[in-house]
Order: sequence, then structure tokens, then C-alpha cells
Amino acid sequence: MISDNELQDFKHKLEKEKELLESELQTLGARNTANPSDWVPAKGKGEEFGADRNDNADIIEDMHDANASLNELEGRLNTVIMALEKIEKGTYGTCEISNEPIEKERLLANPAARTCMAHMNEKLS
Repeated sequence: MISDNELQDFKHKLEKEKELLESELQTLGARNTANPSDWVPAKGKGEEFGADRNDNADIIEDMHDANASLNELEGRLNTVIMALEKIEKGTYGTCEISNEPIEKERLLANPAARTCMAHMNEKLS
């Protein structure tokens, strides 16, 4: 069982990670105006499309390269947000597969863990 103090510690760690992830995402992209929870690649600061096709191609290539990192960070951010929502709902620390408590050691290593150690390699939706 997770104590109230431990729960607050996990919440604090998750909030700090959320801030860090959002900061990193802002260096690679921008929020999608049609869906603010989604991030899309964006041109770097000071980069503008112009008449030079090679310069434009370089900008597009940089955006494409950033997309993989952007997707990975966005996935982690969504997992952290889900963990924070679970804290608010009172369901934090419960395995999404077995509904058993997630081991404290696992939560200490990964406060956003969605499963217990027995199910950590199983796919979640």
C-alpha cells in the first residue's frame, strides 16, 4: 500500500518529469492547434522557408529527423499525464492488466509505470 506521503512524492516526481518533457518537446516541435495534446514537428527558431530549394529541403529534413524524438517524448508525456490522472482518481499504483498493486520498487524506478513487474513486457493500448 502506498502511503499519502509516498503518493505526494510520486506526484511531485511526475509533475517535474512532465515539465521537463514539455520543455524538451518545445525544442523539437509545437502543439497541434487542432489538438493541443498532440505535438507536431516545427521549424527551428530563425529558420524560414524561402526561394532556395536546398535551404528549404534542409529545414524539412531537420523537421523529419526531429519527428522520431518528438514521438518518443510525446508517448512518455502521455504516460506521465495518465499517472497524474490516476493519482487524482485514486487508482495510482494499480496494474492495468491484473488490477494488482504495482510493486513499490517498480514505482520508485518508474513512477509512471502502468503495470506490475509480472506484466511489464506486455503490450498496453
